[in-house]
Amino acid sequence: MALFGTGLLIKSQVDDSKSFWYDRIEVSVYLCAKTSTTQACNKQDVTDQQRTAIESQLKNLPQVADLQYENKKQAFDRFKERFSGSPGFVESTREGDIPDSYRIKLKDPSKYEEVAKVARGLAGVDQVINEREILKRFFKIMDGLQWAALLVALIQVVAAVLLVGNTVRLSAFNRRRETGIMRLVGASNTYIQMPFILEGAIAGLIGGLFASVLLVFSKLMLIDRLAGNVEMVSQLGWGTVIAVIIVSICFGVLLCAVASFLTLRRYLRI
Repeated sequence: MALFGTGLLIKSQVDDSKSFWYDRIEVSVYLCAKTSTTQACNKQDVTDQQRTAIESQLKNLPQVADLQYENKKQAFDRFKERFSGSPGFVESTREGDIPDSYRIKLKDPSKYEEVAKVARGLAGVDQVINEREILKRFFKIMDGLQWAALLVALIQVVAAVLLVGNTVRLSAFNRRRETGIMRLVGASNTYIQMPFILEGAIAGLIGGLFASVLLVFSKLMLIDRLAGNVEMVSQLGWGTVIAVIIVSICFGVLLCAVASFLTLRRYLRI
């Protein structure tokens, strides 16, 4: 149950991060600078006239919801803040290495190509970068991790079902005399099976409680550290953790009870 719950936590983390970042993605239109490598810039800074024309063209596009200009100093300050955890990377970058740009918020992120086509054709534009594509590659890796965790959890669930079934079968075999007597005195099948099913459910409940402790530990030591070290990952709230714990406990109890019931139908001769 702990692995199953951890898989659900990772899935919730990825889904929350997607919702958080996909609502904030922007298109960055970088302007020409002396450090630009594209032939269109010809190793020259963008002129004021070109910058004015670029801003006017971008503002008039119907796909643009918001347009913000970011000069070299602002870009460098944002770079230092974003990569504050990598001082060596920050120290190797100087103010002016990052060109000024226009940051565009789109009304519909799927309309990126229409805006990029117009921006690339403007004089003074170095390159156009869609942050959505960067996020897609990152979340593709995260999706792989979450499905790997769920696959491992599924294998563990199958193993748990087999273990519970075997335990209940042995218990029923050891009590075959008692169940035979109960049958002779007129006890119904449900009455005879119920103690075994309850034992399985209680075992599932105990396992779920132990899994809850491990899930809290996973949240503190794995999920929170991931959110702290990877900027693109949002913080997972305790409300989601509690919901996952409740689902894991209920799933564990139900799984063990069903496994006990199916095992009894096959192996308990009453």
